[in-house]
Amino acid sequence: MTQVKTVLVAACALVDADGRVLLAQRPPDKSMAGLWEFPGGKVEWDERPEQALIRELREELGISVQEACLAPLSFASHTYPAFHLLMPLFICRRWEGIVQPCEGQHLKWVRPAKLREFPMPPADVPLIPVLVELLR
Repeated sequence: MTQVKTVLVAACALVDADGRVLLAQRPPDKSMAGLWEFPGGKVEWDERPEQALIRELREELGISVQEACLAPLSFASHTYPAFHLLMPLFICRRWEGIVQPCEGQHLKWVRPAKLREFPMPPADVPLIPVLVELLR
């Protein structure tokens, strides 16, 4: 059996006052370009997942999130050809600032029941039912 590297990525389901979830479209210069995903990113060696999310949400979306506002919800474990992805999903309903696409990505607020209409990376897809159930 071939060993593959495990990559830890933290993701966040940002939920607005109307119960919609934010999706970000992967830019053309990244792998899986054009697919929609929950915002977040790689956890660096010296970070906890919550710290990585706070950093990523500031860099990608221009918002400030307090660690107390991040609640663990679920996780994904998926093997891609070059690596294994372990991705905790947090839910967040409170932040400071206005969500904006700081890295040129497209953003869309989506009703939970409509999440399946957006093509997503394979690791994100199993997280949809958890959100649909929670937010209905």
